[in-house]
Amino acid sequence: MPPRIRVAESYEAMSAAAAEAIARRLAARPSLRLALPTGHTPIGLYRRLVELTRQEGLRWDRARVFLLDEYLGLGPDDPGSFRRYMDEHLLRHLDPAPAVDALNGKAADPEVECARYEQVLAREGLDLVVLGIGRNGHIGFNEPGSPFQSRTRVVTLTADTRRANAPDFGGDPEAVPPRALTVGIATILDGKEIFVLAAGEAKAPAVERAIQGPLDPAVPASALQRHPKVTWFLDRDAARDLDDLPVPPRAPSPGRVSGVGPRA
Repeated sequence: MPPRIRVAESYEAMSAAAAEAIARRLAARPSLRLALPTGHTPIGLYRRLVELTRQEGLRWDRARVFLLDEYLGLGPDDPGSFRRYMDEHLLRHLDPAPAVDALNGKAADPEVECARYEQVLAREGLDLVVLGIGRNGHIGFNEPGSPFQSRTRVVTLTADTRRANAPDFGGDPEAVPPRALTVGIATILDGKEIFVLAAGEAKAPAVERAIQGPLDPAVPASALQRHPKVTWFLDRDAARDLDDLPVPPRAPSPGRVSGVGPRA
């Protein structure tokens, strides 16, 4: 089934639309199993999700959250770790908090840690996987060239990804850990439903190649074309390169989101 594409007029509207969709999934299934991303794009989503939790009395105590990836060598208390990021932006604001599982970047044997995580994900099952997309089309830390059948594993990050993440490490790409642990593409595709967030014109080429280009391991996000239930949440700049989409005008009425059917 082609993906559903929702184009919002702004980053905040895109974030709100995604948060509201997650809140609806949680309300319908309190024991929701969901995988969540880190990075700059989801920050607005988490901010709105915390607001919705407080406003609507959402309960997370039966839910379980899985993190998609982690830097190799960083523990959960390291300021640059993804576990620390998730605590700061979402988890510590939820009371009661959901159960959380994450890859341990400081595991004595990273390969064993990846196998453990893969087994947990297979046992629990993921109802919803939320993703961002890198400028080079990566999802999780599945860099270009990642096999579509890949599972949770240790990977080497590209120079592009390390440059993009450098602001979290004092602006120095060399300070970004060169390796990471990530949930694989096949593991992501095992999820029952997938949301993808993208904002800003820098993401537009990757979004276009992922949605309208051919299946290509050079664009890991193109593997999502194989999944039957994917929704893309885009701001108008990220949707810039897509054909035949009625992209909403810039900010005439804050908060409006255009639901758009799949492209032929």
